Amino acid sequence: MSDDMCARTGLLLGEEGVDRLRDSTVVLAGAGAVGGYVLEGLVRAGVGHIRVIDSDVFSASNMNRQILATMDTIGRNKADVAVERARSINPDIDIVAINSMVSEETIPFILKDVPDVVADAIDTISYKVALLRYATEHNIVTFSSMGAALHTDATSIRVDTLKRTKVCPLAQSVRSRLRDLDTSMITCVYSEEKPMIKPDSRDDHGKSILGSLPTIPALFGMTLANQIILYLAQR
Repeated sequence: MSDDMCARTGLLLGEEGVDRLRDSTVVLAGAGAVGGYVLEGLVRAGVGHIRVIDSDVFSASNMNRQILATMDTIGRNKADVAVERARSINPDIDIVAINSMVSEETIPFILKDVPDVVADAIDTISYKVALLRYATEHNIVTFSSMGAALHTDATSIRVDTLKRTKVCPLAQSVRSRLRDLDTSMITCVYSEEKPMIKPDSRDDHGKSILGSLPTIPALFGMTLANQIILYLAQR
């Protein structure tokens, strides 16, 4: 990473902060609508070591909200594209793609050599809960995105611990499933806007398709990245 790239970050966070970011390891679970923007923020801030986990491929439907989705990346694995994007910004970054689903079976491998931070941008609740549970049980600091779809009000986006989230149905469900744990190490980005109710739509695999703007997932992702950057630079 060139000195010029981190110069303006250093003006705010200091040389020690920049060094901490360079030496930090983040596991990013999900490289889609929210995760792509998390990656963008972390790489441009100078985080030196990242593992990106995603088994999905880009489709045309991703184009309205996913920064890594372009006509050239349709059909390609999201984690692989994320690595290419990161290296195009910082050729010196240590970044690895893991083309795998996040599950109880794969999480021990994904979180081996314990990272400094887990960034959770998973949209399937069972996988999200499994990751958050494992990270919490192993005392890994986690920053997690709750539901960004079905929202239009940017001013309703909030940051708080999982226990203190309000309104968001996804956060409520996650909190309920982790009620046996101390989840104080999980910081969430969520919205206090009541989700819009729209007619149910499903893809060919029966998965619900939720309406989303380009802007709200981007704000969720960059807010999550911002929290991680400040945590890593100041720890």
